[in-house]
Amino acid sequence: MTRRLSLACWDYDRTLPLADGRVRPEGVELTYLDLPVEETFFRMARHREFDVAEMSLSTYVLSMSDGAPFVAIPVFPSRAFRHNGVYVHAGAGIDTPADLRGRVVGVPEYQVTAAVWIRGILAEHHGVPVDGVSYRTGGLRRPGRREKVAVRPPGVEILPIEDDATLEGLLVSGEIDALYTPRTPEPFLAGHPAVRRLWPDARAEEESYFSRTGIFPIMHTVVIRRDVYENDRWIASSMFKAFADAKAIADARLEETAASASMLPWAYDDARATRRLMGQDFWSYGVAANETPLRTFLRYSHEQGLAARLYEPGDLFAPESSEAFVI
Repeated sequence: MTRRLSLACWDYDRTLPLADGRVRPEGVELTYLDLPVEETFFRMARHREFDVAEMSLSTYVLSMSDGAPFVAIPVFPSRAFRHNGVYVHAGAGIDTPADLRGRVVGVPEYQVTAAVWIRGILAEHHGVPVDGVSYRTGGLRRPGRREKVAVRPPGVEILPIEDDATLEGLLVSGEIDALYTPRTPEPFLAGHPAVRRLWPDARAEEESYFSRTGIFPIMHTVVIRRDVYENDRWIASSMFKAFADAKAIADARLEETAASASMLPWAYDDARATRRLMGQDFWSYGVAANETPLRTFLRYSHEQGLAARLYEPGDLFAPESSEAFVI
């Protein structure tokens, strides 16, 4: 009997074969909802609308101590270096990471995964304590954003911005000194002189970070609603294998030159350079291959007053998706 499941996930190259039906999970008739990540996160975290969904790694970790309504599989549809996500007001006198101490910094939500990584990297590698800045939360481009999970760690100042304000507007005006954001602010894209990146050559900083640590930060995982999982636990391994098959299709096309899947003319060369730096399977799934980034993120989450305890990487995922038979 085929099980009908809904999956909410953006249409990444590594998930597109699931969306268009080239990859079909074993035993599953899949309805793929291509939604912006913020919408998927909000609807799944607040209303449990989908059977399976992409989810912020940070939100998922927080949910584990709040009734554990989901169970994850070790699939990571979004990974990103985040040095490029630190923006500063050009007139604030912030030229090095150390200059962030004592400043007012905007974040969409304190608990968003990108902000956890940025704060952790700044604290561990640049001597900027998590409680050494004051945080302001709110919408990046539109006013009125509310935190999905409001967390207030002791000793950390976190305040919402005014209802009619936006973080990128406050950065332009200088009312906040810096901004930690996964999305690029529109004033930066437009070349506004008041907004610049903390690291002018963010890619060089990110490559150096990887060379030192071996970490390619994980942003999102994939979760199954717990009632769905408990009723049919085979779904975890079926979905894991399907995501892995879809990623393999995308991976095989990265260096294709006959007809490029990307609009970037040198995508093939970037793919080869990435493999030289990061290894052949640089976008790996599974727990064992991601022990270091997962353990680092879990430590950051606990140190920043988010995770209720220091979890182990294996605590996060359905065992059916982390073990395989051997012939």
